[in-house]
Amino acid sequence: MALFLITHLGMSAVEIRSRLIGAMGRWLYESVYSLISLATFIPLVVVFGHHKHAGAMLWNFRDLAMARSLAWLIMFGSLVLLVAGFSTLSSAAIKAQSEGRQHGIFKLTRHPAFVSVALFGLAHMMMNGWLGDLTFFGGFIILGVVGGWHQDQRKIRELGEPYLRLIEQTSFMPGAALLAGRQRWQADDMPWRAIAIGAVVTLLLIAFHPMFFGGYPLGG
Repeated sequence: MALFLITHLGMSAVEIRSRLIGAMGRWLYESVYSLISLATFIPLVVVFGHHKHAGAMLWNFRDLAMARSLAWLIMFGSLVLLVAGFSTLSSAAIKAQSEGRQHGIFKLTRHPAFVSVALFGLAHMMMNGWLGDLTFFGGFIILGVVGGWHQDQRKIRELGEPYLRLIEQTSFMPGAALLAGRQRWQADDMPWRAIAIGAVVTLLLIAFHPMFFGGYPLGG
């Protein structure tokens, strides 16, 4: 996990990324970045698969129906954010953002994909209190939080004042800008398609989780 995070976040750091793009060109940099990400992430997943529930157990909420339901609610939110974030990235949405106007899920958080990754890690940490599992899933929280911060720093450098204004108007923490009154949620902001897809995927995960990942999402 340390190797994956260091390479993944290190290569995307503002100074390092700029120097690598300057030396390699953007296309080659992105290709190498993707290859290194896969070369560290795939072995990480394989190693975890062979060492599930390793180490001391720090907590066990698996028999608590309320905790299990909360974990699935967080996972559902994670999936909705992921789908909504990618589906909202249309040319119209990008133009609106460049003009300082937010729409849809970006009123909730300016980094839906990174928040989705962090929520994935949080939900699984709740249900897997072993030290080895916490190390694995905790890495996703680090990736989500630090990744969002990294992206902000890069866009501030690339876009300058317009992106600083966007940061002032939005929030990384879901809902913070809405609660602070910096954004106002409207009926057409509701990501109904993402909610529907998220619900379907959640049900599929509950049904097939024991087959592909082990464990029993509904208890037992």
